[in-house]
Amino acid sequence: MRWGQRYNYVRPARPKARSLKADEAEQISTRLKAAIGCSPILSAFGLRVSSLRGRFYLEWRWDPVDQPEEVSSHGRITPLAQPPGELLLEVPYGRNQWSRAGTGSPEQLIKLVAGDTKGTFHGLGALDKSLQHAAKTGLERMSVEQRKPGEFVYAESGKPCSVQETLYHFFGLPIHVIAQPIGWYSCHRTPRIVESSDDRMRVLVRFTATSWSGECFGGTCLYLKRQERWGAHAIKPNQSQDVATAETWLARRNWASWG
Repeated sequence: MRWGQRYNYVRPARPKARSLKADEAEQISTRLKAAIGCSPILSAFGLRVSSLRGRFYLEWRWDPVDQPEEVSSHGRITPLAQPPGELLLEVPYGRNQWSRAGTGSPEQLIKLVAGDTKGTFHGLGALDKSLQHAAKTGLERMSVEQRKPGEFVYAESGKPCSVQETLYHFFGLPIHVIAQPIGWYSCHRTPRIVESSDDRMRVLVRFTATSWSGECFGGTCLYLKRQERWGAHAIKPNQSQDVATAETWLARRNWASWG
């Protein structure tokens, strides 16, 4: 390309939305709600469907325990003119901007949201799948074993557990607490268990990602059970070497997270 020659980028046209009749909107809303009811994770988030100007918004609460009800939108669904019956799922980014996440039927889109493992919506997709399996066998939590530091497997099958599965099944954390580092999940940072206490009441988890230049960055969260309640606490980087250091630092700050 010659100097001075301009590269003209043409942004793809947005798919044309389809106007819905009242009965059509009600039918789609009912199907979305039924699909949400099949997901343990989305049910735990209290996911709700609201309708506004011909679109459907997926709204949930991250920490519903003893907290004022704060509803946030983490997805938008738009009926498309073509192909008939197709819906577009988008996720918010920036200010008043939306990015395409997928297309399909109401059931397909909710399955996509529930199965998210990267953090686009919540990052707990592997846990959602294991909870559905547990429900079929009548269990609330499945048996998990620790083979070595940071390595956990299902006792029955020997299959490795994700960090989120381990936090729930082995350590007994509530779902909404596991999901609290939403900012790190949304940046697609990968969690790794650094250390845990013998009484299973302290778990240090590091969230990391790699930049385009190959540089690693992240943050550390101490999941801690105190006064019979679990909490997720962001730890200052130079105080996150191990569980003892992180807890001592938190206690000095009167249990206030970093940042």
